[in-house]
Amino acid sequence: MNYPLVRKDSKCMDDYHGVTVVDEYRWMEDPNSEETQAFIRAQNDISKPFIEEGGVRLYIESKLTKIWNYPKYSCPSRHGECYYFYANSGLQNHNVLYQQKSLSDDPQIFFDPNLWSQDGTIALAQISFSEDGNYMAYGLSENGSDWIKIKIRYVNSCKDFSDCLENVKFSEISWTSDSKGFFYSQYCGQVNVMNESVIKRMENQKLYYHFVGKTQIEDILIAEFPEEPSWRIQAVVSDCGRYVIMCIVKGCRDNLLFYIDLSQAENIRAGLMITKLINEFECDYEYITNIESKVYFRTNRHAPNYKVVVIDFENPLENNWETIISEKENVLDWAKCVDESKLLICYIEDVKSSLQVNCLITGTLIRKFNLDVGTVVTASGKKKHSEFFFSFTSFLNPGTIYQYDFKTPEEPPKIFREVKLNIDGYSQTDYEVKQLFYKSKDGTKVPMFIIHKRKESIFSKPCLLYGYGGFNISMQPTFSVAGLMFIDIFDGMLAYPNIRGGGEYGEKWHNGGRLLNKQNVFDDFQAAAEFLIANKYTAKDQLVIQGGSNGGLLVGACINQRPDLFAAAVAQVGVMDMLRFHQFTIGQAWCSDYGNPSEREHFENLFKYSPLHNVHTPRKKSEEYPSTLILTADHDDRVSPLHSLKFAAALQEAVRYSSFQKNPILLRVYNKSGHGAGKPTSKKIEETADILTFIYKAINVNTLNK
Repeated sequence: MNYPLVRKDSKCMDDYHGVTVVDEYRWMEDPNSEETQAFIRAQNDISKPFIEEGGVRLYIESKLTKIWNYPKYSCPSRHGECYYFYANSGLQNHNVLYQQKSLSDDPQIFFDPNLWSQDGTIALAQISFSEDGNYMAYGLSENGSDWIKIKIRYVNSCKDFSDCLENVKFSEISWTSDSKGFFYSQYCGQVNVMNESVIKRMENQKLYYHFVGKTQIEDILIAEFPEEPSWRIQAVVSDCGRYVIMCIVKGCRDNLLFYIDLSQAENIRAGLMITKLINEFECDYEYITNIESKVYFRTNRHAPNYKVVVIDFENPLENNWETIISEKENVLDWAKCVDESKLLICYIEDVKSSLQVNCLITGTLIRKFNLDVGTVVTASGKKKHSEFFFSFTSFLNPGTIYQYDFKTPEEPPKIFREVKLNIDGYSQTDYEVKQLFYKSKDGTKVPMFIIHKRKESIFSKPCLLYGYGGFNISMQPTFSVAGLMFIDIFDGMLAYPNIRGGGEYGEKWHNGGRLLNKQNVFDDFQAAAEFLIANKYTAKDQLVIQGGSNGGLLVGACINQRPDLFAAAVAQVGVMDMLRFHQFTIGQAWCSDYGNPSEREHFENLFKYSPLHNVHTPRKKSEEYPSTLILTADHDDRVSPLHSLKFAAALQEAVRYSSFQKNPILLRVYNKSGHGAGKPTSKKIEETADILTFIYKAINVNTLNK
C-alpha cells in the first residue's frame, strides 16, 4: 500500500509521572484544521477504491439490501388511551411511530422521522409521553450526534408546540403527574457546533424543569453542582408523582441517590429542596417503583449479582432497608412494576434471559415464563395496567413480541407479533447455535456462542470473532443481518465470547476486566481465537476479529499484542489513545472502567496496552499486522474520531518500510455519521457492505456463495 506521508510533530511531548511520551499526531485532535481534513480525504482515497474495486461489493450490497428488507416492529406501549409502537417496512431509514386506539384497530402513522431529511441524517433519539397521554416530548439528533433538541407534540392534533430545548445531551425526559411539564438536563453554554462537539469535554450538566408552551429561557433551574463539573444528573419522577428520584453519576458505574419530595413544595417555581440519601459513589441504585414513601431499588449494595431493596424515605437509614428480592446465583438484569402489585424480573442465566413475576409486597415467586435460548431485549408495561409486552430475540430469531395479561394469569404469554425475514427458504433449523466454555490464560472458564450452518462438518471455516468486554455490558444473543450474511456468503461461522469486563456474571465478571485487570479482557479474547484454531473450527488465515467502541479498543490492543493470531481485523469507532481519552467529550466518565492516566498506577497500566502507544514495526513474519480496517465518523461526539485517526497514522507509519508487512492498513471515515445511535438504514447497509467486502478481500475465502 502506498500510504500518504503524514507530518509528525516530535516536539509535542507530555510528562506522565516522570515518563516522557511523544504525541506526534496531536494536531489531528483539531477536527477543523485543513491538515486534518486533508488527512481524512487521503485515507478515504485509499480505502474506498480498495473496498469498491471489482464487482464483489456491488454483489454483497445488493444481497445485503435484500436480506435487510423485512418488516420490523417494537413492543406496543400504552400512553393515555392509545397504544404506540415502532415499525419499519424494511428499508426505511428510520422506524415510524404508529398509534392505535386499541390493539384491534388499524395502526395510524403518528410520527415519521423519515420526513425530516432525504438522506436520513436527522433521527428521533428519544420520546416521553405525559402521564395523561396528551403530550409527547421528543428528542431530535442530527448526523448521529449525541446532542438532541427537545420538542413537544400535542397528541390529539399531531402538531408541535413552539417549544425547542437545546444544549441537551445524556438526559432523561420525565413528566410530572399533572402533565404540565417535565424535568430534563442540559449543558448550558455548550452548543453543538459543527466538528467542535467531537472533542469538547462535557461538564456542568444542570437539571431544569420545563413548562409546556414556555420558552427555554423561562425554564426553572432545579439542581446544579458547580463544584463537581463531571457529575451527570439522571432524574425520574416516581410512579405516584410525589418524588423526583435523582441518580447522580460521574462514571459508568455507581451513583449517588438524591430525591425531591414534590408534595412538600408549594410549587416548582418557589424552589425545591433536595434530600441527599446516598452520598458516596460505591454502588448502583436504579429506581423501580414505590408504595407511598417506601421506594424500591435494584442495587448491587452487598450483592454483586444485584437484588431488590425497599428504602423508606421517611426512615432511610441502611439498617432499616428491607430486601424484597434477595441476590441469586444469576444476575438480576432488570425489574419493573406491573399490574399494581407485581414485579416483572429478568435474570441472566449463563448469558441467556430468564423471565419471571414476583409479588411486590412479599417478593415471593408467582410464575416463570418458558423462553428459548435468547434475550428479552425490551419490555413495556406499567404499574396501573394489567398487561405487558416483551420482545424476544436470538441469533436466529429476528424478533418475537409476546403479550401477557394478569386478568388471565393461567394462560401463557401469547405471540402478539412475529418478525419474519423475506428470504425464500430461510429456516432457523438450517442453522445451529452452540454454547461452549473455554479456558483463558489464567484458567478462568469463559462462555462462547458459535453459530453456523447445520452441516456434517463445521471445521476449517472462515470465522468472525466479535467481542466487547467492558462497562458491565452483557453480550447476549441477538439477531444480526450482517452475521447471517457472513455465514451464508462465506460459508462461515460466528463466534461471540462473553469475555470479562461485561456483566454476564455480575460485578465479579465486570471487575475481572476493568482498571488494573483490563489485560484479562484481551487475554480472554485471544484465548477464544486460540481455542477456535486449536479445535479446528477455523484457521489463522480465515479468522477475523471485530469490535466497536470499547470493542474497537479490544481489537486495537489485540492486533498489537498478537498480530500472528488473526488474518483480518475490523475496529469500529474505537478508543485508541488511552492517555488522553478522558480529555474529550464524555471520556472522563470512562475512568471508572479504564482508570485515570493522571494517577501513576493507572498510567502505567494504560500505557502497557494503549493501542496508539504500542504500535510496532514488523521485523519478522510473525509480527506482521493482520489486514486491518479502522472505521470512524466525522460526527462521533462520544468516541472522537481523533482516536482512529491517530492510530491509523501510527500504524501506517510503522509498517511503511517493513518488508514483512504485506497486509493493508486502511482507515475509512464516514460523513454525517456518529457513534452509531440514530444511524439511518442506508448508512448501516453501506458500512456493513464495506466491512463484508473488506473481509472477503482480506482472508482466505474458498468461495462466495451466490
